[in-house]
Amino acid sequence: MNTDFHRLWAAQTVSAFGARITREGLPIMAVIALGAQAATLGLLAAAASGAALVAALAAGPFVDRARRRPVLIGMDLLRAALLASIPIAALMGVLDLPQVFIVGALIAGASAIFEIASHAYLPALVGRERLLERNARLASTDATAEVGGPALAGLLFQWLSAPLAVAANAATYAVSAAFLTVIRTPEEQPRPAPAENWPKELTSGFRTAWSERHVRPLLAMESAQGLFGGVFSALYVLFAVRTLGLSPSMLGLAIAAGGAGALLGAGLAPLLARRLGHGPAILAAMAGAGLAVLITPFAPASPTTGLAMLVVSQFVGDALAVAGGVLAASLRQTLVPQAALARVAGAFQAGPGAMAVIGALGGGALGAAIGPRAALLVAALGFALLPVIGTLSPLRELREIAAVD
Repeated sequence: MNTDFHRLWAAQTVSAFGARITREGLPIMAVIALGAQAATLGLLAAAASGAALVAALAAGPFVDRARRRPVLIGMDLLRAALLASIPIAALMGVLDLPQVFIVGALIAGASAIFEIASHAYLPALVGRERLLERNARLASTDATAEVGGPALAGLLFQWLSAPLAVAANAATYAVSAAFLTVIRTPEEQPRPAPAENWPKELTSGFRTAWSERHVRPLLAMESAQGLFGGVFSALYVLFAVRTLGLSPSMLGLAIAAGGAGALLGAGLAPLLARRLGHGPAILAAMAGAGLAVLITPFAPASPTTGLAMLVVSQFVGDALAVAGGVLAASLRQTLVPQAALARVAGAFQAGPGAMAVIGALGGGALGAAIGPRAALLVAALGFALLPVIGTLSPLRELREIAAVD
């Protein structure tokens, strides 16, 4: 079983790098090969986000009725085939922006399904008693890909023509599928859930999460986190470049500090759980991350000092946010019945994702009305107050977690 986890870990590593390269690479290719402008890139990002939301809502019931490993392999192969269609079309001279839009949206949807299936598959592969340790390892891989993926995408597109770089990206998903095919631990066919009409199917993950008293505050906090995070995503670059005067390379350094912090946070999660207990550790990590985010809007309009404060905010905030995320995912995987894990994972993707869209739209309007710094301060205060939701719930008293069937 240990060997099989390492095969899954290898697959997740390659897939994580592939996903990060795709996220950066498709817009780069659209600009280099097809002359896309800023508005077009915005529509490309919106199409991907919308497809991921729809997939997260719709895929949960399907994944809960299927063996998860074939779903993972299928999503890898689908992403590889979709990306491979781009260099093929380029060689034939028929590549255009509509194809890039379709490929980007379908890959985003397939990636959402992959994440949901992976979340549901892990407990059956490693046992629930080892979830925290294994989730920490997977989170460390995601953090590494977050730092290295964009840089690798840049190198690929610098060394190769844009279509060939996309072809190399497609190969990462094929390699991930190969690792998954050699996992030998047998996977039982899930017991089919009772059939429901489609509105109930789409909301079943939310209803299941809300019915578990320790999972309910996690869904509320992560949805609110998506809302305030959406404000940051809309205004952070503008604030850093125009208000603080950071150059693009300085901004890249600040963001890279967040990736380094995330790598530290993955290993910090088990230590926090042992010292504080599982529920209090989640709340402590979220509180610390919220306080770290508060540093950002107080950064002075000075490139040097402003950069230093952003680096501290990114490093500490991302470290504690990832630690809290690892603890929260392990809690969900332990307390939610195996037959409903995918639906709940879909709810945890769709809820915060939808709130992030609202936050991004509202953040843009708020930034125009009161300025980027003041708008970021409002969002940062929201982040800092998030743990209050958990403190008022049974989560604050949860020291140990016991698995359910």
